[in-house]
Amino acid sequence: MPEPNRSANHATPDTPAPEARPVRRQARGERRIAQLLEAAASVFCETGYTAASTNAIAREAGVSPGTLYQYFPNKEAIAFELGDRLMHRWSESHGTALAAATQDLPLTQLLDAVLDPLIAFNYENPAFAVLMHGPDIPGRITQEFDTVHQGLLTRIEEIISGHLPGTSRAETARIAAMSFAVFKAGLDLILAHEGGERAAYVAELKSVMFRYLDPYLGEESPACAPGARIDTP
Repeated sequence: MPEPNRSANHATPDTPAPEARPVRRQARGERRIAQLLEAAASVFCETGYTAASTNAIAREAGVSPGTLYQYFPNKEAIAFELGDRLMHRWSESHGTALAAATQDLPLTQLLDAVLDPLIAFNYENPAFAVLMHGPDIPGRITQEFDTVHQGLLTRIEEIISGHLPGTSRAETARIAAMSFAVFKAGLDLILAHEGGERAAYVAELKSVMFRYLDPYLGEESPACAPGARIDTP
């Protein structure tokens, strides 16, 4: 009896259909890329971007340098991909925070709605600060950060203008810039601590920002500010 035709156009029970193979290869490749980017984030945080090497990233990922080079030609390409993904998450975090920044919220709730997701993002993605603020970072990454940064400042200015319609544009920009500078300084302290100390620094940051913004935006008593200390007899 002649053997059945097992041409490439006919899948056998033991052989997946040809169209299924690229899907599996693509999924495997995405997993490998995610593994390499996670390793790169760890190495960048440990050594800084400049001192990091592709060999160190491959070692952290548990693969050979040759495997790494199948996906990325050099460290800069890794940084671009990691930066793009972090920037996308950062933009989503900004969107969540600023969408909640409605002008009818009391100032304490406004600070919670804006600051909590931004603090959480930076805590969960420590490589973001390394890539956005470290020396010798590829210019495209820092340019993208500057764009998002400017968008955040613009939104803060809009919120302030909504509360203070008669305020000049220069003063509104000044209040927004100062608010963001205070946030960045407080964020550095928050990320340098863990557990209860971190929560305490979050409360302190909100208290500082409340006391600065309340004369402009709030209708609450400073005694109700987050972290305010109330003396008892």
